[in-house]
Amino acid sequence: MSRYRRAFAPGGTFFFTVNLADRRSELLTGQIDLLRTAYRRVMHALPFETIAICILPDHLHAIWRLPTDDGGFSNRWRQIKAESSRSLPVQAQRSQSKQQKGEKGIWQCRFWEHQIRDEHDLQQHVDYVHYNPVKHGWVQQVREWPYSSFHRYVSRGELPLDWAGGVCVDNADSFGE
Repeated sequence: MSRYRRAFAPGGTFFFTVNLADRRSELLTGQIDLLRTAYRRVMHALPFETIAICILPDHLHAIWRLPTDDGGFSNRWRQIKAESSRSLPVQAQRSQSKQQKGEKGIWQCRFWEHQIRDEHDLQQHVDYVHYNPVKHGWVQQVREWPYSSFHRYVSRGELPLDWAGGVCVDNADSFGE
């Protein structure tokens, strides 16, 4: 049986885009340790595999493979957002709804997800995740961005350090932004 299952099914592999409410903010990279701690805690409590991830100042992309008996990615993201927000100050401009719910207004309520269909789809999304800092103009080459699983891929010998070398990756504009 394929490890790629239909949406919301246990054991699926998913690509995510998760945004801050203020897309001009640089909070995620400015407070990277808070996000990393929250991510690790949730990953420990509710296991999942991170296939690829890239944290940018105002949003992040991740590809997760869920356990075969679990399809609850929404709860994981909810907990990561809540955990990472606890130590941060309340945003000055919050909607009435966020105020009533006691939310700090740091994250957008929702996130974008896409179920990975096959190996080709997975590779396209991994490439997109790793190329994203170049796409947004934060760096000239993928290797220059410190908040990316790209470096893990290089250390395992799966990608060369000069991967993508400043050239646009196919379909770089086709995923979730």
